[in-house]
Order: sequence, then C-alpha cells, then structure tokens
Amino acid sequence: MENLYIAGIVLAVVGALGWGLVGLFKFDLVAAVTGSKFGEVNAASRIVYVLVLIAGGLAAAAIPEIA
Repeated sequence: MENLYIAGIVLAVVGALGWGLVGLFKFDLVAAVTGSKFGEVNAASRIVYVLVLIAGGLAAAAIPEIA
C-alpha cells in the first residue's frame, strides 16, 4: 500500500507542476504531451487529468499514514 501512496504523491506533484506552468508561463504541459493546443481536451489528456485526480485522492489518503 505504501508504494501506491508514493505513486499517488508523485503524480500529484506532477499535476501541481503542470498547473504551475499554466499559471506562470501559460504553458499547458498536458496539451503539449498529448498533442493538442492550450486548453483543448482530447481522450489522452482526459486520461492524464483523471490520473492526476486519482493521485490527489491517494496523496490525501496518505497524509494520516505518513504523519
């Protein structure tokens, strides 16, 4: 279970970095990786966004475990 929490935390950090790039530089990392334009959503980007959502939930669940 610890490995699952670590994977969740890593993906949550990647998601946070992606949003930081949007906020600081107006650069959409997910769009760049999935071959779409800034703000566009396609099937691949939806998968990435859902994985980041799940990772955020796992990272939140890991807080009591690591505290």
